Amino acid sequence: MKAAIYEDFQGPVSVRKVDDPVPHESGAVLRVAATGVCRSDWHGWMGHDADITLPHVPGHELAGIVEDVGCEVKNWHRGDRVTVPFVCGCGSCIQCRSGNHQVCDHQTQPGFTHWGSYAEYVAIDFADVNLVALPEDVEFVTAAGLGCRFATSFRAVVAQGKVKPDQWVVVHGCGGVGLSAVMIAAALGAQVVAVDVDDEALAMARSIGAVTTVNARTSASVVQEIIDQTGGGAQVSIDALGSSETCINSVACLGKRGRHVQVGLLAGTDYRPAIPMELVIAKELEIVGSHGMQAFAYSTMLEMIQNGRLQPDRLLRQRVDLETAAAALGNPDLLHVAGVTVIDRF
Repeated sequence: MKAAIYEDFQGPVSVRKVDDPVPHESGAVLRVAATGVCRSDWHGWMGHDADITLPHVPGHELAGIVEDVGCEVKNWHRGDRVTVPFVCGCGSCIQCRSGNHQVCDHQTQPGFTHWGSYAEYVAIDFADVNLVALPEDVEFVTAAGLGCRFATSFRAVVAQGKVKPDQWVVVHGCGGVGLSAVMIAAALGAQVVAVDVDDEALAMARSIGAVTTVNARTSASVVQEIIDQTGGGAQVSIDALGSSETCINSVACLGKRGRHVQVGLLAGTDYRPAIPMELVIAKELEIVGSHGMQAFAYSTMLEMIQNGRLQPDRLLRQRVDLETAAAALGNPDLLHVAGVTVIDRF
């Protein structure tokens, strides 16, 4: 198969022929129809993820067609249209048995624990646990943005944020994750404040449901501006970017008994931000993390997509080929757009 591969962290990325994957007894091999270009791929290339073994093929947001299955797979057959969460569970550990596959004790992640979807084919372990049937009316390029950014945001907003109608919800960072969170929270009837440094991203946030925006580059005080706009602070605030500044602002802009949801990955010097714990205590705030979404939970999200309440295709802004994505892996700004970029040509 053709794949984008790198031999060293922060090293060159080449597109070349490599061996096709073979499914494990309980796994499947998918022919990739589309795969998202996500900043997490850059984190992997930088060496921020300890699970990666070199040489490596990135890519973790994918949709495609079942090409082959292992002898133990019961529910899937060649030709099935599927997508998959970026966190795949084993189905048998204590976390999976409790329904929390997104924090499986033995989780696998395409593009991190094993070769990913910047390739014509990708292997997925425990297919009966992790594959998600893709409705015929959901295009592959739309589904490619679901596995990480949109599904992660869906669980962050719905399950972890517990967002309710008319609540003030702040989303810090309007990349793919943040814009997805804006759309989902707005669909639930929340009043959404979008925060970013880019006017184009903020305009897109308004177009998909944000009632107001804050430009963090020009604001005298992001926190105070949010508190003023929300009449005392938000009920839910989501750090969709992952930096010390956005994390701290997200906690600080909450009203009493508010909830901070950390979605964005923190790395490098931002790895351990100085959380204002005095506010957490005084306001009885909650701090929760959000790490992907279980395959079985996709049904509610897909139903909202099919009935038009959610329109993730509106976030799709750019389609590229594998060679273009490989060349830009070390410099995500080369493909920077307000919205989602997807590889749909291999």
